[in-house]
Amino acid sequence: MGRRKIALIGAGNIGGQLALFAAQKQLGDVVLLDIPQKEGVAKGKALDLEQCGAILGYDATITGTSTWSDCAGADVVIITAGIPRKPGESRDDLVGKNLPIIRNVATNVKEYCPDAFVIVISNPLDAMVYELKRVTGMSRAKAVGMAGILDSARFSLFLSRAAGVSVKDTRAMVLGGHGDSMVPVPSACTINGVPATVRISEQQLEAIIERTRKGGGEIVGLMGTSAFYAPAAAAIAMAESYLLDQKRLLPCAVYLEGEYGVNGIYMGVPCIIGAGGVEQVVEIPLTEQERAALERSAEHVRSIVQIVERS
Repeated sequence: MGRRKIALIGAGNIGGQLALFAAQKQLGDVVLLDIPQKEGVAKGKALDLEQCGAILGYDATITGTSTWSDCAGADVVIITAGIPRKPGESRDDLVGKNLPIIRNVATNVKEYCPDAFVIVISNPLDAMVYELKRVTGMSRAKAVGMAGILDSARFSLFLSRAAGVSVKDTRAMVLGGHGDSMVPVPSACTINGVPATVRISEQQLEAIIERTRKGGGEIVGLMGTSAFYAPAAAAIAMAESYLLDQKRLLPCAVYLEGEYGVNGIYMGVPCIIGAGGVEQVVEIPLTEQERAALERSAEHVRSIVQIVERS
């Protein structure tokens, strides 16, 4: 049996971290691709990471390139290509900048990696993965966006700190668009099976929900660029569940076909990822308030998608 192949499109902060996590988990060989002007960066990071393997003990071939044919036949493609947001920008502000980039990437994915499981990280995420699906014609099972895992991780961390418990025992769920309209779901939050509200007051919870919605912007304000460790970890969790057929239930941006009363757009929902890609969308019970917030989030995502369709 040959080794799996993982193509990472974009050799920036997230791309480099993705390559490290994929190699450490021995998921397969890695191709790190960037534009010709940054081919040296891709090659340099690849070489540095291979040398790191001699110290940390992972065995993976990591290749840096600007040639799409090097990605041919990839089992998984993870797309980070695009311009990260700067302080004061929202994810939605990037739609005009990143739309031509995602269209170019999608055209090449269609030619060189038509059978891959494709994970989009580029922002505005829900609109970018929508356009990737439109250009490639891929099924919703194979084209998915990384969003809910990251947002839920932030929600889990903030909840655990407020409750004074281990983050390992804290489970949280965030649905909706990957932006300020995202929908943290308090009714789905538990601490090792115990409702989180047992340990957290309503006032604390409201503050945590607001911080979760602004979580990405908080990091941009501190670093001057987007987060990369946690987004990379989230995408690798998705890739690992696909490659190893783990069938994990993960919140991801999936193309909806009536689930949660939404049609024709990508939005964060719980789904099961296995060898078939997105094998099932899971509908969870929501309170009236949570469902109303999800409907508002869907309308916001739809407004961004309409801009994409007109462009």
